[in-house]
Formats: sequence, C-alpha cells, structure tokens
Amino acid sequence: MSNKPPTAIIGGSGVKSIIKGDEKTIGTPYGPSPPITHSLVAGRSVYFLPRHGEHHQYPPHMVNYRANIWALRQLGVERIIATNAVGGINQELTPGDIVIPVDIIDMTKSRKGTFYDKAPVTHIDVSQPYCPTLRRLLIDTARMKKVNVHENIAMAATEGPRYETPAEIRMLRTVGCGIVGMTGAPEAFLARELQLCYASISFVSNMAAGLQRQLSAREVEEKGRETSNILNSVIVEAVANIPERHNDCPCSNALVQAQLVSNAAEVEQLAR
Repeated sequence: MSNKPPTAIIGGSGVKSIIKGDEKTIGTPYGPSPPITHSLVAGRSVYFLPRHGEHHQYPPHMVNYRANIWALRQLGVERIIATNAVGGINQELTPGDIVIPVDIIDMTKSRKGTFYDKAPVTHIDVSQPYCPTLRRLLIDTARMKKVNVHENIAMAATEGPRYETPAEIRMLRTVGCGIVGMTGAPEAFLARELQLCYASISFVSNMAAGLQRQLSAREVEEKGRETSNILNSVIVEAVANIPERHNDCPCSNALVQAQLVSNAAEVEQLAR
C-alpha cells in the first residue's frame, strides 16, 4: 500500500462500484458524514463519499456539504475528485460527453457555503476555483483514453431540486455557462477553505430546459449508468497518477493571505 495521502471521490452509486471496502461514519462539528468507504484503487488509498447519502436520500439543497468536506479532511484526504451529473447548455455538447469545468457560477440560495462564519474574517481566492493540477490530470487522462472531453466550460450551480426553466437556461448561457448542475457549490469553495485540491469530472446526462422536449429524472439516472464505465476508467487511471504531494498548487496555501489575523503563527494554527 502506498504511503501517499489518500484521495477522495465524491459521487453516486455508479462510482461506488469501483470502491469495495469498510464503511464508517465520521463525526464533525457540522453533523455526521454519510457512510464513507475506504479501499485501494490502483494501489492508492481512496475514500468514497456518497454525496446524497447511502440511499440517495438527500436532495441537492439538503446535502450537508460542510460535514462531507470536513470529514474527508479529518481522514487525511488532500485531493478530491467530484463527479457531477449536469445538463448541457452549450449546444456543442451531447448527452454522454465528459466535461472538466474550468469555472463555476454559484446560483444557489440557501446553502451553508463557508466554514468561516466567525473570526478570523476569511476571504479565499477562487481565481482558479478548481485545482489546476488535478484538472490537468483528469483532462490528460480522459484524452489518453480517447474520451470526448471538454475543458473550457463553466458550470452553473443551481439550487434545485427542480430543474431550471428555459428562461433561466437562456440567462445562464448569456453569462457564459456551458453546463448546469445542482451539486457543484458550495463543495468546491469549502474544499478550498480547507486547502484541499478539488476538481470535478462532470458527465452530460441531458440537454438543459428548452434544448430538449422535456426533462426526466429517470432519463438522467439511465444516462448516468451508461456513462459510469467511462467515468470510472478515467478516475482509476487519474488516481494512479496523482502526484505524491499537493504543495505545488494554489489550493494548499489558500489561507496564507486570506485571513485577517494578527500573526503568521495564528494562520498556521487555523490551517491545521
């Protein structure tokens, strides 16, 4: 077994098929995590966290994102690969395509989006909201496997659980979004606040409202099953090639100049 820090995968049942092992629930200041499975993937220590709960019982706006990310940090995770089912806004996309988003617009309304509700006042930099090192690895891995992957696309994260209206999709296209999903935020921002590398590998399960006749949750689920083998193949290969340490990217130093504190020792204490 490798001594490298464990990697986490956040996703659904299709991804869990590659993770077989012991499960445990982690207590956090924000409540318990869902059961997290530990296993070896390509000889590397990996944790799988089911975002919506063990039985997919939590809708996207009720997911305890803070507990999930905190629990992974407690387990020693330094890298997170998140999977997301998304709707296609960019009409060059087709259902089944893979997207490694480069940016995100947070359109959610009611979610707890930070660990820093109290002092020290903390303003993290999200000029690159997804880890550039992890993104590059996922893109290169997908291309090596001849997967139809798109990389220069921004994700819109919406509140859910309903799908978006055609007018909302037209608005999101106007502001530059190419895909839309309900689970991209605040996950990415919470990971950055804990100085964890985070990137998303998203699969287009359907075209967004107004771009197809109607939206069906069953259709999304079926497309996810079709795409899961491709996703799993890319994830396994990427996990095998993750660099040993993550101190060469902006994620690992996100708090250094983000907090209004009195001295460097206090920053170091808060980052632990």
